[in-house]
This record gives sequence, C-alpha cells and structure tokens, in this order.
Amino acid sequence: MTRLFIVANTAKPMVAKALAVLSERLRGRVQVTGVEENGGDDLTNVEADLVLVLGGDGTLLSAARGLRGRQVPLMGVNFGRLGFLASFTPDNFLEHLEHHLASPLPVRPRMMLEASVVPMGVPCDAKDCAALESQRRFVATALNDAVVTAGPPFHMIEMAISADGDTGVRYFGDGVIVATSSGSTAYNVSAGGPIISPDVDAFCITPICPHSLSFRPVVVSPKSTIVIAAVRVNEGTTLFCDGQASTNLGEGDRVVVRRSPHDVLLIEDPDARQWRSLAEKLNWAASPRYGSA
Repeated sequence: MTRLFIVANTAKPMVAKALAVLSERLRGRVQVTGVEENGGDDLTNVEADLVLVLGGDGTLLSAARGLRGRQVPLMGVNFGRLGFLASFTPDNFLEHLEHHLASPLPVRPRMMLEASVVPMGVPCDAKDCAALESQRRFVATALNDAVVTAGPPFHMIEMAISADGDTGVRYFGDGVIVATSSGSTAYNVSAGGPIISPDVDAFCITPICPHSLSFRPVVVSPKSTIVIAAVRVNEGTTLFCDGQASTNLGEGDRVVVRRSPHDVLLIEDPDARQWRSLAEKLNWAASPRYGSA
C-alpha cells in the first residue's frame, strides 16, 4: 500500500474540505503516514512514497526545502493564485492521484540551488566543497531563487558579482536575483529576467533596479559557481532563499550560489502545457484589449 504524507496549508480556503474528501475517497487504498499543517519545515524523517502538497507554490517550496535532499516525489495542488510548481488543480488532483496509484505518472527532477554565506575575513574557496562547508556561517537550499535585497534604509547597495573565478563586475542597485529555471517565472520575471523552460537546467542572474541600463540578465550554466560579494550594504540588506530562509548580510560577506547536490522530484499535471500555462497565468503574449468607442 502506498504511503502518503500530506502537507496542507489549512489557512487557504477549501484546503480543509479537500482533506476531508481525500480521506474518504482513498480510505483503505493508501496509508496516510501524517499530516503537516505548518509548512513542512522538516520532512527528513517522514515515512512516505509520495508527499501530497495542498496549498500553493509557497507551500510546495517549503516542502521541497523541508525534504533536504530526500528523493520523495512531491505532488502539488494549487489552492493559491498562479500555481506554476503546484500544477494540479482542486478539481483534477484526486483523479490524477488515483491514476498515479494504479500506474505512476512521470516524475520530473527539478534543479535546486544552494546558497552559502562566508563572512568577511574568512578565506573563501568557492570551488572547494569541503572547504566551503567549513567556512560558511549560513547555508540554505532553494527551488526558485536566492535573492539579495537592499533592505532598510533602502539606499542602493554595491556588490561584486562573479562566476567561476572570473574577476566579475561591480554593480550598484537594489539587489540581485539568482534563479533556477523553475524560479524564472517568479521574482525573476517580475524584475525583467527571461522565462526559462523547466527542461533547461540553468541559473539566471538578474539585477534588481540596476543603476546602469547596460546591466542585463545573464543565463549561465548550472555547473557555474556564482559569488556575490557585499561591498557596501544597508543595515537591512538580506539574503532570502525562496523567500523563506534568510540571513542579514554585512560588508565583506560573500554569497556563494551553486547547484545543490540534490534535485527535487515533482509529479506534474499531465494535462498542463507550458505555453498554455504562461498564456493563462501571466497573460503572456496576450493581445491588447480596447474598450468600445
């Protein structure tokens, strides 16, 4: 019997009702090993063949980070607004879950990133994994993005950004986003970054409100190691990973972003289509609408 663990954001309308319907419909067909209603902060010890996530993309991001590398597939049901990662809907997820129990749906690996912070004055060998682990004061993984944001008092900050040991560039602005392809439709696209197909493993480095019109987003290999050095920052300058894990940054700190050694496994709605989803959820390529004269 399939072991099912449920992460449910009961703060969202209709999730509690969906839980009740789910329990009744699958009674005796799955073994529900637990229900987590606090966002799935730590899922490393759950006993499950499948984690069902009822909420939205934020709930799924939390569950993905909570697995901490465990290769248990996630099936996300969107009770939120957009739902790029949580691709199933409240209307179709039970049908597809039953189908998965009888004949498993395809599981797609999605690249995650790892963001480490090495403090000022500590030698930083970004390519030496063992050394980096002993040098850093903070580490978090993210499915969508790692974001350095200026924070209060909201003056422009200065950073030096480099990849794979290159000299890099000095940059003035409100911050920078390092996004995966999964996260390219999140904060990255709002800041003017490109949409990257989830079939393409890549990092996108996107400046936030750069003080130079010539600093455009750059897509780099997932094998790249990106270093963001804090040259001049504010008291509130912060690194956020998926908008959830965070740490303040001081002058001289370095943020090292690289591919996480573990992907996250997603079961995706077989009825969903990438281009149709972009058109429906982001009004991508929509024609102008004109009012009547």
